[in-house]
Amino acid sequence: MFPRAFICFFLLFCMGTYSSGQNLHYTVSGYVKEEATGEALIGATVQIKELKKGTATNQYGFYSITVDPGTYTLSVTYLGYQEFTQTLELKSDLRINVALKSKSVETSTVEIKGEAEDKNVKSTDMGSVRLSMEQIKALPAFLGEVDILKTIQLLPGVKSAGDGNTGFYVRGGGPDQNLILLDEAVVYNPSHLLGFFSVFNGDAVKDVNLIKGGMPAQYGGRLSSVLDISMKEGNDKDYHVEGGIGVISSRLTVQGPIKKDTSSFIISGRRTYIDVVVKPFLDKTSKYYGTGYYFYDLNSKFNYKISDKDRLFLSGYLGRDVFDYKNSFANFNVNIPWGNTNAVLRWNHLFNDKLFLNTSAIFSDYQFSFGASESGFDFRLFSGIRDWTYKMDFSYYPNTRHEIKFGMDYIFHTFTPSNATAKQGDVTFDLGQIKKQYAHEMALYISDDFDVTDRLRVSAGIRESYFIMVGPFDRYIHDVQGKITDTTRYAQGQTVADYGGPEPRISLRYSINKRISLKANYTHNYQYIHLASLSSVSLPTDVWVPCSDVVKPQISDQVALGYFQNFKENTYEGSVEVYYKTMQHQVEYKEGALPTDDEKDNADNNFVFGSGRSYGAEFFLKKRLGKLNGWIGYTLSWTTRNFPDLNNGQTFYAKYDQRHDISFVSTYDLNKKWSFSLVWIYATGNAITLPVARYFIEGNVVSEYSGRNELRMPAYHRMDISATWKLKKFKRFEHSLNFAIFNVYNRQNPYFIYFDTVGSVQQGNLSIQAKQVSLFPILPSVTWNFKW
Repeated sequence: MFPRAFICFFLLFCMGTYSSGQNLHYTVSGYVKEEATGEALIGATVQIKELKKGTATNQYGFYSITVDPGTYTLSVTYLGYQEFTQTLELKSDLRINVALKSKSVETSTVEIKGEAEDKNVKSTDMGSVRLSMEQIKALPAFLGEVDILKTIQLLPGVKSAGDGNTGFYVRGGGPDQNLILLDEAVVYNPSHLLGFFSVFNGDAVKDVNLIKGGMPAQYGGRLSSVLDISMKEGNDKDYHVEGGIGVISSRLTVQGPIKKDTSSFIISGRRTYIDVVVKPFLDKTSKYYGTGYYFYDLNSKFNYKISDKDRLFLSGYLGRDVFDYKNSFANFNVNIPWGNTNAVLRWNHLFNDKLFLNTSAIFSDYQFSFGASESGFDFRLFSGIRDWTYKMDFSYYPNTRHEIKFGMDYIFHTFTPSNATAKQGDVTFDLGQIKKQYAHEMALYISDDFDVTDRLRVSAGIRESYFIMVGPFDRYIHDVQGKITDTTRYAQGQTVADYGGPEPRISLRYSINKRISLKANYTHNYQYIHLASLSSVSLPTDVWVPCSDVVKPQISDQVALGYFQNFKENTYEGSVEVYYKTMQHQVEYKEGALPTDDEKDNADNNFVFGSGRSYGAEFFLKKRLGKLNGWIGYTLSWTTRNFPDLNNGQTFYAKYDQRHDISFVSTYDLNKKWSFSLVWIYATGNAITLPVARYFIEGNVVSEYSGRNELRMPAYHRMDISATWKLKKFKRFEHSLNFAIFNVYNRQNPYFIYFDTVGSVQQGNLSIQAKQVSLFPILPSVTWNFKW
């Protein structure tokens, strides 16, 4: 499982690291947090001024710097906070915990908090963006709901699936190729209301980190990107309440200390009330009477500081969408619930000033169910995926030139592909046995972020992954006509199929001068679980399936080059990145496949397999400082697929291929009371397959279709604006009104296209017309936000 190359790589790291430790060194380490709340500050810059060397705090606010004995000045900075400095007489190891004080900063609206002013050119990061919730909340929100996923779609290289869908596509990959984490727990369905809203409540979120290129070795299991979202820990100084009342939903967050400076909590809830508001206005004779839809989510987190070396965190998420329809006249009922459940227990331990450990036990679950009943007949369709995960992540800081990370993770998957049950009274219909699939996924990794010279910095790592599908499992064997002729049965624990291999990653940064750098990276990734979809957009009915004796792991290779430059004393940041990515063993349904084809059969018997390719260029210019700031992003890209069993074996454009993608984002602080924001986006229309000719044969209409995804929908573009008015403060009570307009110039963007027949053959006036369906016209909204 773990080849000799992995062991050699580990030994080389150790030799290079420990050889630097022969001379006498001392370490200064500690945690950086916000003074007012006790929240850990992620990515705060910690430096030894005289050496111009330093590091950034990790996800838990920890830092460690090892240098020669001497007298130095320790500096800790984080945007929006006063700089902390302290003179050190390093004669022994020191532990210095820092609490930064907030200050008034006029540049806080659209700037990445905690980022060093020259991080854009100094780090090895490519295609990586860290966003603060203050930045996200400053942008126009759809119907008053702040949406993390819609915000990251404004970045170059990240493409939207269109209105009514929070699925996103990164550098040619599908929505299942994005690893979405909430406090380390995988979120399998990140949307509410069939994609109109994301599941992430902004009031409970502290930090958002998107990685779309140069994925570090500690992340795995996906090909395209990582969206790593960290929840707030809760104020350990004082009690606070905040929330908001909007057009379709309200939210409330409570946080405070359990034991001051030692333990804290945060609980945040959100619910729509469309069903509550509409119900009194529906007459009992209306065909919509008894119909209701709502979604809710609940976030909670507790933490406890056992000692300066040990900390515990317990976080959870519960989210549900529920659609109900009850018609007492027809004796017909429908209930469709779906949603995610996550729970995470984490233990931080500091072995010494250089070695940090985080251990996590994680539960992730996604379930979809469709239930209907009529006159005693009951039908239920359900699917889902459940994970139990154990992780150990070590961070080792031998000196200022090295930052080493290594660890392991293990996941036990339980897949429930589409299953159905039906009964009439006491009679149960045979729709096949309830099918479940089981698999183990595990990995070891190690990486080092180190300086080769003052100009050349390298981040190199390797991840060795392994996946095994086990029984009990029944494999249905088909003949050439597609009929099931035999069954292969696997006993509990028996190996059905296994896969694995090394996943090397490397990133380089070469500094031309203090303001310009060149970067390059290469990543090799495996993906062992797949999302099977019959739709052109992500829906709750989509099914997660594992690798098996039929389905091989998806594999990608990506190489990227970048030019990075800062202008005018770091007021502006600019970058150009080009990338090329290949993907093997891509999964699609067969031509003409239907969801019912999975009944009494294996879902993967209806799949076909092929390859993919994506390449392009991303341009990004950001203004960081001043009352007016924001960014402009442009992506030029091509994404293609080739399946021997689709489109007659000819290469076709992926359905989410968009040649041009432009985003313009701007915020402006007029004064202490008023701030404004504007977003404009443009994207080439999605690829689509449509009829190109119609024939009348014996009175019937027969359609001739274009090649797969050969045609284009009209281009998508839209402008959103918002204004925030901070109302008069009453002691500790702060509140504001947010006014937003979605789709300012009422653009009718296409959601789907259908064909309607007008006239008749007999009268000789039969015509077929293409019609476009659009979702959202111009939509104004008002939200009242408050904080105490």
